[in-house]
Amino acid sequence: MKPVFIALDFIDAPTALKFLEPFKDVKPLAVKVGMELFYREGSSIIKQLREQNIDVFLDLKLHDIPHTVQQAAKQIGQLDVQFTTVHSLGGSEMINAARHGLDEGAKKAGVNAPQLLAVTQLTSTSEEQLHDEELVHVSMAESVSHLAKTASQNGADGVISSALENELIHQAVSNDFKCINPGIRLPSNNVDDQKRVVTPQKASELRTSGIVVGRSITQSNDPVQTYKNIYNAVNGGIK
Repeated sequence: MKPVFIALDFIDAPTALKFLEPFKDVKPLAVKVGMELFYREGSSIIKQLREQNIDVFLDLKLHDIPHTVQQAAKQIGQLDVQFTTVHSLGGSEMINAARHGLDEGAKKAGVNAPQLLAVTQLTSTSEEQLHDEELVHVSMAESVSHLAKTASQNGADGVISSALENELIHQAVSNDFKCINPGIRLPSNNVDDQKRVVTPQKASELRTSGIVVGRSITQSNDPVQTYKNIYNAVNGGIK
């Protein structure tokens, strides 16, 4: 099963949980909790989602000195989330520290450790920004490939990347290394602040390991049906 994570980019828990009410009979169901919602609600929102057997991708993109990241990851590891993120630009020592922290926290809480995903380059980053603002003088493809390899060598289970980069990441690492893809839009959607976007069908063709979808579902006139359509495009069926 390739998860379709619904990005719960809502202001608070009541709004997010109300949005999910029509999904109560939809299985499987996975969501992404990002900074806005988690910083407002803390671990309570995770608990409420897990009580409904919803898989949770906690997307906080940790990026700090290794010790701080390890201690933060230790807290995340106790929350019974299924996926979480760090920035690969934090380096090999930091990624490795995150892996250890997650494992420590999960063992303490008696839950499964989250899968660790490393953000390569944000899907809002353009090639021009990479060169002109970040002063990275290799191509986007080279940067993403190198960061993915570094993440793999230091305990990450996969990366967050544009689906356009899945093949080069698999070539650099392995076919088993997960590529979770944001930057997903339906053909009728605006691109908004994303730069490197694809449709769900295209992501499937590009061998995605799972996708993150926000506004295309949350702003749909029929979110449940839209979710099912997207899931079918990626997986070929829904229970």
